[in-house]
Amino acid sequence: MSLSNSFLKFGISPLPLPGAWYAIPLRLIVGFGFMQHGYAKWARGPEQFIGVLHAIGVPHAFLAGWATIIVELLGGFLIFCGAFIPVAAAPMICVLLVAIFSVHLPNGFSSIKLQSFDAAGAHFGQPGYETDLLYLAGIVALCIGGAGPWSIDGMLSRRRSTSPVN
Repeated sequence: MSLSNSFLKFGISPLPLPGAWYAIPLRLIVGFGFMQHGYAKWARGPEQFIGVLHAIGVPHAFLAGWATIIVELLGGFLIFCGAFIPVAAAPMICVLLVAIFSVHLPNGFSSIKLQSFDAAGAHFGQPGYETDLLYLAGIVALCIGGAGPWSIDGMLSRRRSTSPVN
């Protein structure tokens, strides 16, 4: 294979792979990321997160705090496994939109705000809404394109397509 043919094969998207495989790394990082955020809130003590929500004026902070933790843990797990993606997506998108408009929007777009660097290392400011938008894009892509192979949704779709119609 010549260099130009190799470039055309591997340098231009889509790569010569089955199209649905895009969903696996997307599911893994979006699902794991959400679970990690939910676990961090749980591990530090839900009352800490609820206190933050109360301090920034979120109504019904206790309910909103617990709902956020549950959505992040359960929704992240469902996305990770590729199960019921559209059902899991709705509350996850709500959590992201609330985070964008109540916390991250005043901090601008960038999720990395290098403020200074000294002997102790880098010091960063408050993150913007960039990461939330990336999560939103990943969730929407999974809703549109499906959960892909090695997913519960894929298994259920295959089972439904092979079962006799009643």
